[in-house]
Amino acid sequence: MTQRQPIHQGVIPPMVTPLTPEGAVDVVSLERLVAFLLDAGVSGLFALGSSGESAYLTDAQRNTVIDTVTGAAAGQVPVLAGCIETSTNRVVERAREAHKLGAEAVVATAPFYTRTHPVEIDRHFRAVRAAVDLPLLAYDIPVSVHVKLEPAQVLELAGDGVIDGLKDSSGDDAGFREVVLGTRGLASFSALTGHETVVDAMMLAGADGAVPGLANVDPHGYVRLLDACARGDWPSARSEQDRLARLFGIVRAAAPETAGGSTAGLGGFKTSLRLRGIIASSTMSAPMRELDADETEAVRLRVMEAGLL
Repeated sequence: MTQRQPIHQGVIPPMVTPLTPEGAVDVVSLERLVAFLLDAGVSGLFALGSSGESAYLTDAQRNTVIDTVTGAAAGQVPVLAGCIETSTNRVVERAREAHKLGAEAVVATAPFYTRTHPVEIDRHFRAVRAAVDLPLLAYDIPVSVHVKLEPAQVLELAGDGVIDGLKDSSGDDAGFREVVLGTRGLASFSALTGHETVVDAMMLAGADGAVPGLANVDPHGYVRLLDACARGDWPSARSEQDRLARLFGIVRAAAPETAGGSTAGLGGFKTSLRLRGIIASSTMSAPMRELDADETEAVRLRVMEAGLL
């Protein structure tokens, strides 16, 4: 049997993008975040995913983010760049730019905004792979893209060598397990879960690693979790996962009547990082807003309970 060596594994945080109060990329805070994550022992860095506000940033801001992250990482771990765009040509354009700036892999969703047929999704990933000489990971996030990457399609693209991995944020854990089972014969394919609160279960099912947004806030915890999984110490893994699941309550601090899901999630992450002294400001891209004083206090209590303050 072929010895598996996934191209990406371990903890790969989908990094937030620190912003100044004026809305520019806060390069100093971003460099400090990279150092914080590397110190925790992460296996890679994913810039410009959903947690990185990729959909909100200008192309110039995105270039600044990739340039800063690759420079600060300095080859210590691979940098994956989110090239999340509405159409194939736009993804290719962003992927080529990311390659120039030092990214070592491309992460792309299916096309969105327009209604897309599964055959068109297949052509999309094949076209991106043909155009850019970098590993390509498919990003399954139907809550944002409004289309689900079905396991059969993922397995066909993987079997044909079009995609090198899957970053699964679909919440369809049964479908993710189907991908894990179906790719066991592929030596370098990476099956990565983005499901913050069930990483232990997904690792037990055979995942190669995790890309949880909460790993911005507590990368050391996720590294401990995956180390326990690697040792087969499932009671310790469960204990660490339980602590992280309680910490994930920070995403419920924002008042639901005035904040959407992105504001709540990113607000919780950025506020926690500011409280921990990693980033200078919890500013977010418009039309999102920062958490107010009461919401910030709710986050602070969760972070303190987790032993991070």
